[in-house]
Amino acid sequence: MSNSLGITQDGLNTALEIKKDYLAKQPILVPGESERMLIPENLLNHNIDLRGIEDPLPLAMMATRDPEAPMALAAAARLSPLGASKRLIMGVTQIVGETSKHDMVKECLKYITEQSFDPGAIAKVRRHASKFIVQTRQQYTAALRENLHSLMEGSIAPRQFVREFFELTEAGNMRHNIRLKLMTSLMLSANVRPSVKFLMLENIERLPKPVRISIVSAVLKAEPTRHTEIIKEELRYIVSQQSLLRDVH
Repeated sequence: MSNSLGITQDGLNTALEIKKDYLAKQPILVPGESERMLIPENLLNHNIDLRGIEDPLPLAMMATRDPEAPMALAAAARLSPLGASKRLIMGVTQIVGETSKHDMVKECLKYITEQSFDPGAIAKVRRHASKFIVQTRQQYTAALRENLHSLMEGSIAPRQFVREFFELTEAGNMRHNIRLKLMTSLMLSANVRPSVKFLMLENIERLPKPVRISIVSAVLKAEPTRHTEIIKEELRYIVSQQSLLRDVH
């Protein structure tokens, strides 16, 4: 229930849960959906009911602490229209603009506050956020493609490729289905050395659980080959340690 300050208990609880997710390095999920990761486009789409996340506190938490600039900027854009409604929320927005770990968020919120939360200024920031999200994802996708080419050419070390693979997919806020497709393709490719696949499996916990389950299912169902049988055996061991097998159909 909201109060005269413009915040809700649900929003406070949601902000605390988001803080826990950040500390545990877990993705934020769309409220009410256990397998759908929240992406920047969700925050910019006001037709999606984000429940507790609609409250200023969780939006402020994401705009300040989310590790990725596109997500933080999208949260700031959704927070901005609320700033003119209550003095407390206006103050929260100004604090986010001063303390966010992302310079772009600071610049955009500074612009909005200087314009006294003018709707035109807010709309301009939303447009900028939308373009930035698309451009950033395109850049990370291009970098992933280039790294894969370098791996095939032998000009990048397997461990560096794997490290950058996860960094780029996380930083690019890759959608659930895109991460699944990329990871599954690598695990089943006859052109990728088993040593690279083993390194990928060592980092599989960095993926959201729904993605991990889908990868496990796809690999275990793959046609048997010399490569896949080795990977399947390793995968069975890993998932038994992570209690994922019961979720795989």
